[in-house]
Amino acid sequence: MKIVLGVSGGVAAYKAAELVRRLQQEKLDVQVVMTRSAREFVTPLTFAALTGNKVITEMFGADDAPPANVESAIEHIAVAQRIDLLLVAPATADILAHFAHGIADDFLTTLYLATKAPVIVAPAMNVNMWSHPATEENLRKLRAQHVHVVDPEEGYLACGMTGAGRLAPTEAIVQKVRAVLGLRHDLEGQTVLITAGPTREDIDPVRFLTNRSSGKMGYALAEAAVGRGARVILISGPTDLTVPEGTDWVPVRTAEEMRDAVRERGLDANVVIMAAAVSDYRLRAPHTQKVKRGEAHLLLELEPTPDILAELGGQKGSRVLVGFAAETERLEEHARDKLVRKHADIIVANDVTQHGAGFDTDTNIVTLFLRDGREIPLPQLSKFEVANRILDHTLEIQKL
Repeated sequence: MKIVLGVSGGVAAYKAAELVRRLQQEKLDVQVVMTRSAREFVTPLTFAALTGNKVITEMFGADDAPPANVESAIEHIAVAQRIDLLLVAPATADILAHFAHGIADDFLTTLYLATKAPVIVAPAMNVNMWSHPATEENLRKLRAQHVHVVDPEEGYLACGMTGAGRLAPTEAIVQKVRAVLGLRHDLEGQTVLITAGPTREDIDPVRFLTNRSSGKMGYALAEAAVGRGARVILISGPTDLTVPEGTDWVPVRTAEEMRDAVRERGLDANVVIMAAAVSDYRLRAPHTQKVKRGEAHLLLELEPTPDILAELGGQKGSRVLVGFAAETERLEEHARDKLVRKHADIIVANDVTQHGAGFDTDTNIVTLFLRDGREIPLPQLSKFEVANRILDHTLEIQKL
């Protein structure tokens, strides 16, 4: 997993070098982004040597020189899209204010606005700055935006004063990173089978029926489960996504192929999560040659595809079974009905008409419907965070 460590200007910047080492021990790929002020305390060369990665210090290259190419000009967007976490430690009062008010005037603040990844800030500053109403208000705003805050500790400060404001211990910051990224290793020894993406049902040799699923939710589940120590089998329909490292990837195309793969691979799974958007219908008799345009209307005779989730529910035994329900109306009614009919333990339901939820987004807004009758609505979160919430509840069910 790749994270960015943002280092802002303050005496505590030197502690970021130790933090890099601890993050690397967690098998994280760390890239450092430094503000100009941070370079007054630690050199970029230090972090480049520790991480083996480029250290980003300017928005448009060294000394504000014009970018050499378009790629470097929009690097903040590229970095924002490929990271799993943005961690800022130390986070000065100035950086907190920029984040809280959406001011993007350097690489780090622009990255904050551009990324959909979770964000953690570990503030460090003078005690009076920490207790100032403006700082308190900025932190309130950031928490409302789902930014995770690792509060500073009390002690002797570099300015000679004593009180709150000293950067939290490295281990406390690492523990927060592990919690947010789901690096808990609480699935060790378990096999988790996950389906993802759409399926395709042929009309003729050049056309097919499919749906809008990108596979992002299923792939986020696979990444989260691997991070928590599980053996992960990822059965995926066609997507453009990178396969998460450490997964047993099984590519399929049709609903029938997905059903066969689930039957073959799922016998020993402790948890099965059906996140794929499996086609509900297929052509009864696909055309063997390309259908030519004609004057008459073309009628397609469809038949239902196998209901994989229902089949699993009928023979699930002790395994935990999770299904998904993408709805456009009467979400609770449809989700609860599916929970009962499919004999699932959890149905993850979302209204795909909501902004920030559904297909081909990096975030999701879901409600978890559990077999014990509970209904757990989640706020808009990254799909990786949603994945970890789902895994939390599968473990809870296993312990019952």
